[in-house]
Amino acid sequence: MSLIIALDVPDISSAKKLVDEIGDEGIFYKIGLELMMGGSYFELISWLKNKNKKVFADLKLYDISETVGRAVANLAQYEIDLLTIHTASKSIMSQAALNKGKMQVIGVTVLTNLDQKDLGEMGFDPKISLEDLVEKKTALALDSGLDGIVASALEAKNLRQKFGKDFLIVTPGIRLEALANDDQKRVADVKTALTNGASHLVVGRPITRDANPKIAAKKFNEALANSRSS
Repeated sequence: MSLIIALDVPDISSAKKLVDEIGDEGIFYKIGLELMMGGSYFELISWLKNKNKKVFADLKLYDISETVGRAVANLAQYEIDLLTIHTASKSIMSQAALNKGKMQVIGVTVLTNLDQKDLGEMGFDPKISLEDLVEKKTALALDSGLDGIVASALEAKNLRQKFGKDFLIVTPGIRLEALANDDQKRVADVKTALTNGASHLVVGRPITRDANPKIAAKKFNEALANSRSS
């Protein structure tokens, strides 16, 4: 299991500053849409790789299958370790899998800031539970040749029981402890995520907005190590 630190900051200078502050406590970094729209996205990828860091391009691609396939092929030219697309259809995901090169591509099931009420507002059948929807999307993603999925740690246990150990489960919304007014509705602590079968834990604000990001990252790494040994 790996800790992935989310660089949810507006520009490359802020991202570099955080990475330098965190130092050797951070090995794997998520860079998403906010940094993509700030410019210098691929410059940041090169900078991270030159520092021997791993890169998670959290871009959540979603378009017709041919467009997604070509976009993934373009991204495969860079030293990206992990990429997200939406679990939209088998055709879309299969094209991504065909064009991913050495990258691992994972499908976003249900965003962790959504709950059953949100799904109803989006037009999903209210008879289908959030857990059932995540399970269906996981089955489709794996059948399409993706390397795994993004899901909350709360759903990971069921997914491991249903689909086995040979795929990635990347879990956002990881905390050392609960946060007041958390905007992610399906969160979990490190030990729960590990016990439930998560592969990678994505942590943002509890590290990046801490007064000392390096110490905060160290606490998460220690929690990971302690959970593995317990």
